[in-house]
Amino acid sequence: MTLDDPLPPEDWAGYAERTDVDALYRELSPRLTRFFSRRVAPQDVADFVQETFRRLLGTAAQNHLRLENPEAYLHRVADNLVRDQARKPAQRAAHVVLDEEAIAGPDPHHHLESRDNVARIDAAMLRLKPKTREIFMLHRLDGLSYAEIATVKGMSVKGIEKQIAKALSALRRQLDRR
Repeated sequence: MTLDDPLPPEDWAGYAERTDVDALYRELSPRLTRFFSRRVAPQDVADFVQETFRRLLGTAAQNHLRLENPEAYLHRVADNLVRDQARKPAQRAAHVVLDEEAIAGPDPHHHLESRDNVARIDAAMLRLKPKTREIFMLHRLDGLSYAEIATVKGMSVKGIEKQIAKALSALRRQLDRR
Protein backbone atom coordinates (compact mmCIF):
# COMPACT_ATOMS: atom_id res chain seq x y z
CA MET A 1 0.00 0.00 0.00
CA THR A 2 1.43 3.43 -0.97
CA LEU A 3 1.01 6.64 1.01
CA ASP A 4 -1.40 8.19 -1.47
CA ASP A 5 -3.40 4.99 -1.81
CA PRO A 6 -6.89 5.56 -0.32
CA LEU A 7 -7.36 1.95 0.71
CA PRO A 8 -8.02 1.56 4.42
CA PRO A 9 -5.19 0.32 6.61
CA GLU A 10 -5.10 -3.33 7.65
CA ASP A 11 -6.22 -2.51 11.19
CA TRP A 12 -9.65 -1.61 9.81
CA ALA A 13 -10.44 -5.29 9.83
CA GLY A 14 -14.14 -5.96 10.04
CA TYR A 15 -15.32 -3.11 7.84
CA ALA A 16 -15.42 -5.34 4.84
CA GLU A 17 -13.53 -8.30 3.59
CA ARG A 18 -10.07 -7.08 2.57
CA THR A 19 -10.03 -8.89 -0.75
CA ASP A 20 -13.41 -7.44 -1.76
CA VAL A 21 -12.30 -3.89 -0.99
CA ASP A 22 -8.99 -4.34 -2.80
CA ALA A 23 -10.70 -5.66 -5.90
CA LEU A 24 -13.41 -3.01 -5.76
CA TYR A 25 -10.84 -0.24 -5.33
CA ARG A 26 -8.64 -1.45 -8.17
CA GLU A 27 -11.64 -1.78 -10.46
CA LEU A 28 -13.53 1.43 -9.64
CA SER A 29 -10.99 4.00 -8.49
CA PRO A 30 -9.90 4.90 -12.05
CA ARG A 31 -13.54 5.52 -13.01
CA LEU A 32 -14.11 7.62 -9.88
CA THR A 33 -10.91 9.54 -10.56
CA ARG A 34 -12.13 10.39 -14.08
CA PHE A 35 -15.57 11.29 -12.70
CA PHE A 36 -14.15 13.65 -10.06
CA SER A 37 -11.49 15.13 -12.35
CA ARG A 38 -14.28 16.58 -14.52
CA ARG A 39 -16.15 18.02 -11.53
CA VAL A 40 -13.75 19.18 -8.81
CA ALA A 41 -10.40 20.93 -8.56
CA PRO A 42 -7.47 18.70 -9.60
CA GLN A 43 -5.87 18.85 -6.14
CA ASP A 44 -9.11 17.50 -4.59
CA VAL A 45 -9.66 14.46 -6.83
CA ALA A 46 -7.72 11.94 -4.70
CA ASP A 47 -9.45 13.20 -1.54
CA PHE A 48 -12.88 12.71 -3.13
CA VAL A 49 -12.02 9.19 -4.28
CA GLN A 50 -10.80 8.34 -0.78
CA GLU A 51 -13.88 9.87 0.86
CA THR A 52 -16.14 7.86 -1.46
CA PHE A 53 -14.53 4.57 -0.40
CA ARG A 54 -14.47 5.65 3.26
CA ARG A 55 -18.23 6.18 3.17
CA LEU A 56 -18.74 2.80 1.51
CA LEU A 57 -16.72 1.05 4.22
CA GLY A 58 -18.42 3.04 6.97
CA THR A 59 -21.88 2.12 5.77
CA ALA A 60 -21.00 -1.54 5.41
CA ALA A 61 -19.55 -1.67 8.93
CA GLN A 62 -22.29 0.42 10.50
CA ASN A 63 -25.08 -1.69 9.08
CA HIS A 64 -23.15 -4.99 9.40
CA LEU A 65 -24.03 -5.86 5.88
CA ARG A 66 -22.56 -6.59 2.59
CA LEU A 67 -23.78 -4.26 -0.15
CA GLU A 68 -25.44 -6.02 -3.04
CA ASN A 69 -24.29 -3.43 -5.58
CA PRO A 70 -21.29 -1.51 -4.22
CA GLU A 71 -20.59 0.05 -7.63
CA ALA A 72 -23.99 1.77 -7.67
CA TYR A 73 -23.50 2.83 -4.07
CA LEU A 74 -20.08 4.33 -4.88
CA HIS A 75 -21.51 6.30 -7.80
CA ARG A 76 -24.34 7.61 -5.63
CA VAL A 77 -21.84 8.69 -2.96
CA ALA A 78 -19.67 10.34 -5.61
CA ASP A 79 -22.66 12.30 -6.95
CA ASN A 80 -23.57 13.40 -3.43
CA LEU A 81 -20.01 14.53 -2.69
CA VAL A 82 -19.98 16.68 -5.84
CA ARG A 83 -23.37 18.17 -4.94
CA ASP A 84 -22.19 18.92 -1.41
CA GLN A 85 -19.08 20.60 -2.80
CA ALA A 86 -21.23 22.74 -5.12
CA ARG A 87 -23.41 23.84 -2.19
CA LYS A 88 -20.50 25.11 -0.10
CA PRO A 89 -19.96 28.40 -2.02
CA ALA A 90 -23.71 29.07 -1.94
CA GLN A 91 -23.76 28.49 1.81
CA ARG A 92 -20.79 30.81 2.27
CA ALA A 93 -22.50 33.47 0.17
CA ALA A 94 -25.60 33.19 2.33
CA HIS A 95 -23.52 33.92 5.42
CA VAL A 96 -24.17 37.53 6.36
CA VAL A 97 -21.52 39.53 8.13
CA LEU A 98 -23.29 41.58 10.74
CA ASP A 99 -22.17 45.12 11.21
CA GLU A 100 -21.57 45.66 14.92
CA GLU A 101 -22.57 49.30 14.59
CA ALA A 102 -25.94 48.35 13.12
CA ILE A 103 -26.57 45.88 15.94
CA ALA A 104 -25.54 48.29 18.68
CA GLY A 105 -27.62 51.12 17.25
CA PRO A 106 -26.55 54.65 16.54
CA ASP A 107 -23.47 55.91 18.32
CA PRO A 108 -24.40 58.93 20.49
CA HIS A 109 -20.89 60.37 20.16
CA HIS A 110 -21.08 60.21 16.38
CA HIS A 111 -24.50 61.86 16.51
CA LEU A 112 -23.19 64.72 18.68
CA GLU A 113 -20.15 65.16 16.45
CA SER A 114 -22.37 65.32 13.36
CA ARG A 115 -24.60 67.93 15.00
CA ASP A 116 -21.52 69.93 15.94
CA ASN A 117 -20.26 69.79 12.34
CA VAL A 118 -23.61 70.97 10.99
CA ALA A 119 -23.65 73.85 13.48
CA ARG A 120 -20.11 74.89 12.46
CA ILE A 121 -20.98 74.72 8.75
CA ASP A 122 -24.10 76.78 9.38
CA ALA A 123 -22.09 79.39 11.30
CA ALA A 124 -19.43 79.47 8.56
CA MET A 125 -22.11 79.92 5.88
CA LEU A 126 -23.58 82.86 7.78
CA ARG A 127 -20.16 84.53 7.84
CA LEU A 128 -19.98 84.50 4.03
CA LYS A 129 -20.99 87.60 2.12
CA PRO A 130 -24.62 87.27 0.96
CA LYS A 131 -23.66 87.22 -2.74
CA THR A 132 -21.00 84.53 -2.19
CA ARG A 133 -23.36 82.47 -0.02
CA GLU A 134 -26.16 82.67 -2.61
CA ILE A 135 -23.86 81.60 -5.46
CA PHE A 136 -22.48 78.74 -3.38
CA MET A 137 -26.01 77.58 -2.44
CA LEU A 138 -27.18 77.76 -6.07
CA HIS A 139 -24.33 75.47 -7.05
CA ARG A 140 -24.26 73.02 -4.10
CA LEU A 141 -27.92 72.84 -3.10
CA ASP A 142 -29.76 73.61 -6.30
CA GLY A 143 -27.24 71.83 -8.50
CA LEU A 144 -26.88 74.63 -11.04
CA SER A 145 -23.78 74.69 -13.22
CA TYR A 146 -21.40 77.65 -13.20
CA ALA A 147 -22.76 78.77 -16.58
CA GLU A 148 -26.37 78.63 -15.34
CA ILE A 149 -25.49 80.63 -12.23
CA ALA A 150 -23.61 83.16 -14.36
CA THR A 151 -26.72 83.64 -16.49
CA VAL A 152 -29.01 84.02 -13.46
CA LYS A 153 -26.68 86.44 -11.65
CA GLY A 154 -25.55 88.36 -14.75
CA MET A 155 -21.91 87.53 -14.12
CA SER A 156 -19.13 85.79 -16.02
CA VAL A 157 -18.38 82.11 -15.45
CA LYS A 158 -14.93 83.15 -14.21
CA GLY A 159 -16.57 85.39 -11.59
CA ILE A 160 -18.75 82.50 -10.43
CA GLU A 161 -15.66 80.27 -10.14
CA LYS A 162 -13.98 82.89 -7.95
CA GLN A 163 -17.05 83.21 -5.68
CA ILE A 164 -17.26 79.41 -5.26
CA ALA A 165 -13.53 79.28 -4.51
CA LYS A 166 -13.95 82.04 -1.87
CA ALA A 167 -16.82 80.16 -0.25
CA LEU A 168 -14.93 76.86 -0.16
CA SER A 169 -11.82 78.53 1.23
CA ALA A 170 -13.78 80.30 3.98
CA LEU A 171 -15.64 77.11 4.90
CA ARG A 172 -12.42 75.07 5.07
CA ARG A 173 -10.77 77.67 7.28
CA GLN A 174 -13.78 77.77 9.60
CA LEU A 175 -14.03 73.98 9.85
CA ASP A 176 -10.30 73.52 10.42
CA ARG A 177 -10.47 75.75 13.52
CA ARG A 178 -12.15 73.05 15.59
